[in-house]
This record gives sequence, structure tokens and C-alpha cells, in this order.
Amino acid sequence: MSNDLIIKQLRVRIGEKEILKGVDLTVQQGTIHAIMGPNGSGKSTLAYSIAGHPGYEVTDGEIWYKGQNVLELDVDERSKLGLFLAFQYPVSIPGLTVNNFLRSAINAHRAEEGKDPKETAMSVAEFRKLLREHMRQLEMSEDFARRYLNDGFSGGEKKRLEILQMAMLKPSMAVMDETDSGLDIDALKIVANGVNALMNPGMGVLVITHYQRLLNYIKPDVVSIMMEGRVVRSGGPELALALEEKGYDWIREEVTTHA
Repeated sequence: MSNDLIIKQLRVRIGEKEILKGVDLTVQQGTIHAIMGPNGSGKSTLAYSIAGHPGYEVTDGEIWYKGQNVLELDVDERSKLGLFLAFQYPVSIPGLTVNNFLRSAINAHRAEEGKDPKETAMSVAEFRKLLREHMRQLEMSEDFARRYLNDGFSGGEKKRLEILQMAMLKPSMAVMDETDSGLDIDALKIVANGVNALMNPGMGVLVITHYQRLLNYIKPDVVSIMMEGRVVRSGGPELALALEEKGYDWIREEVTTHA
């Protein structure tokens, strides 16, 4: 059973518009795989399709993880399988504290079918110790946990909360959808350090970004380029540096030449 995330000929549309037009991609366990591409190339659509957003209709293809085609699973089942999505635009939920949200999410993951939840739930003391540890790492004050989820949060606070969720849930495959957007350089470094601290041989990360600057702090093993709903080229970290220097026109020319 492979712990790689394997995407085969994925086609996705929103309404009548096809966004993904046959995406093939493999994110190997224990690696960081970056996806770059111009606006409208389908990067965020790919992220939401992996997570199971109901607004994205998969018309063809497969997404395999841990021996299962996750397209057959509900959103919560994908999460319990170890998939995690860090949103580009996290949702605000007034009335639900960060503390209660995170503890409920952890206990949902720990619960085993047919067992009493009291047997699997994380104790309050254990939860608080773990939460404080990760909040210190992300330079977040302890009163943050008592605030309502993303309600009145700055852009940087929302992104740190996404990484805090990832730290608490310990997914085996994390998808980061432009987590760097809207961050100043200090917040970017903190978020990147948090991701690097979590990275381990049993975890894979798919980083979606427009900019090389994030990849200065989160070092990718593989860089793939998306254009017009397809992955058109993959390579090493040097590919991102070439994009920063030359833009996307040279890739477009190559794709057109070989079409």
C-alpha cells in the first residue's frame, strides 16, 4: 500500500467550465513537492479537489492515497485518512473557539469505530500541553486559543492557525494552498519554520505557491508547473529559480512547440 499521493488524469469542472484537463501528479511520502503556475492554471482547484470540496465536480480520473481512491470518500473520511488542506482563504466561524475546534478535530481523528469516545479522547491536560508547545513554536500568544475561529484575525494570524491545525492533527499528507499569500517576511519565516519542524519521513507536503520566496524557506524536492489545467513540466528546485528569473513565457513556448 503506497503512502504516496497519486493523481491520474484528473478532470474537474466548476459549472460548465472545465478547469483541470487531465492532471497527472505524484507526491511522494517524505518529500516536499511544489506546484507553481500563473493565475487561472488550476492550482487551487487541484487542492480543493484533493480535499473533496463539493463545488468542484470531478468528471474523470483518480486520486489514490493509502490504497484508496479518495474520490470515493467523504471530506471527513479523507481527513481521517491523513489528508490535510491549509486554505488560502480560511473561513471565520464566530462562536467557535480555536481551543474547542482543535480539540474536537483531534478527538474525531482519534476515535475508532465501535469504541466509546471516552476511551480515545485526548485529555484536557494533554491537549493543553500540546497546544501550548505548538503555539510557542509559531510565536502565538496563549489567549489566541480563546478567540473565535478566524473571527477578526489578520491574514498572518489566519495562516499561522492553519499551520497550528496541521501541527495538532499531524497529517501524513498536507496540501498548502498559497499559504504564503498576504504574509510579510517575518510571518512567512514563522510559518515556514513551523512546516519544516513538522516535516518527517512519514509525511508528504504539496505546496502551491506563486512565488519563489516561500521556497527559499521551505525547500522543495520537486517543482511542477501547471498551465491551462495540466502539469506541463516537473524538475528540481532549480526550476523555481528559473521561473523567478524568466517568468512563464519560456514554458509557454516549450509547451506550444511540443503540443
